[in-house]
Amino acid sequence: MGSSFTDPAFDSAESESLAAIQQAFERRLEELLSDTQGSDDPVSQAMRTSLLVSGKRVRPLLLVLAARELGCPAPMLLDLGASVEMIHTASLILDDLPCMDNASMRRGRPTVHRQHGEDVAMLTVVALLSRAFGVVSEAPGLSAEQRTMMIGHLSQAIGAQGLVRGQYEDLHEAHRPRSVTDVMITNRHKTGVLFQVSLRMATLAAGTDQAATDALERFALALGQAYQLCDDLGDCSAVHGKDAYQDRDKATLVNLLGAEEVRRLLNEQLEEADRYLTLVYGPRSALCNFMRSLFPRAW
Repeated sequence: MGSSFTDPAFDSAESESLAAIQQAFERRLEELLSDTQGSDDPVSQAMRTSLLVSGKRVRPLLLVLAARELGCPAPMLLDLGASVEMIHTASLILDDLPCMDNASMRRGRPTVHRQHGEDVAMLTVVALLSRAFGVVSEAPGLSAEQRTMMIGHLSQAIGAQGLVRGQYEDLHEAHRPRSVTDVMITNRHKTGVLFQVSLRMATLAAGTDQAATDALERFALALGQAYQLCDDLGDCSAVHGKDAYQDRDKATLVNLLGAEEVRRLLNEQLEEADRYLTLVYGPRSALCNFMRSLFPRAW
């Protein structure tokens, strides 16, 4: 699993910079997969190629920034972020499978099933999910109650009313006539739940009061909607390192409403996210600046 983690750079004043946090996070991910390094086991290799390849790391960075600005000490935050990133990576591997979206590219590389085969891809999903729960169970500086609640929230985010439901709806409902509300519910399950659980874990780690917890959950759900809308707008381009036109025949909001209306909805969701964030941190927090960096054109 890897030992408890202390990164001098992450604990210093220099760690206020986003780049330092990102670097510390990448080091921690590498450490948490140290038992797979140099292994001939194809599942271990697939875990490394899928998790350690460069990505945006949006969810763990949200978690770390949110908790730090709530006064939470640093040691456990990178581990909690790593658990969310492992779950996110597992969901991408599933999403790309031939029985799902049958994608060939992810993060600028061939998808896991293209590199290692479908059997290894499925086993890698199980291994990453298992490791994610293990990381939370051993994260330093948390009480038993905090660990139990976090594991429960992660389980709900993955399960039948979370990512699993979103994936099912994306596969089986997206090719039928759907309302805007139905699509936004699917978007919440596909994307919003991992943003939501990231902020829930941040508030649990920091011991935040209920009012701030509720505001940050609403922030996370609005941000998740905005993120999915932005992803839908970019479907015609391969600039994000994945296949273009994956949503051509799906009932996305772009296909239902057109790009211009979706841009308006995107800005509406970002304004809502900003409003809830400001309630907790005030204007121009590090988390607010990070959110704005994700959508530069919208601001």
